[in-house]
Amino acid sequence: MAEIRAEMVGTVLEVVAEPGAALNAGDTVLILESMKMELPAVSEKAGTLTSLVVAKGDRVQQGDVLGTVE
Repeated sequence: MAEIRAEMVGTVLEVVAEPGAALNAGDTVLILESMKMELPAVSEKAGTLTSLVVAKGDRVQQGDVLGTVE
């Protein structure tokens, strides 16, 4: 299992993939907005998105777990 983590403090701008989605390594799971920049949160490995623990508009801190891939 791999965790998708926030690289910096931000707000979830858009959710791109929902739990159950098949992902390739490098696929965007969601977009964070931080300091007026849009930052993709990507899957580091191929697999299935098993959980997503944030929703659009949620505020996240650096290092927070956003979801998991198996």
